[in-house]
Amino acid sequence: MGEWTVELDRDKCIGTGMCTSTAPHRFRFDGGKSTPVDGVVEPDEAVIDAAESCPVEAILVRAADGTVLAPEL
Repeated sequence: MGEWTVELDRDKCIGTGMCTSTAPHRFRFDGGKSTPVDGVVEPDEAVIDAAESCPVEAILVRAADGTVLAPEL
């Protein structure tokens, strides 16, 4: 399956903390907004859950081939 890339649009982020509570090992707060701990991660369902739980869809998770895994479109 390969590694996933995790992108977070800080302009969209409203700092609800949903991602940091869903996947605390993958996201952290920085300046009142979330940021990924790492931009490239091993497949981890918690990252998908975090992206799906973001109320403003600020998180984008892609497979190694570029396919969008989350959020579902």
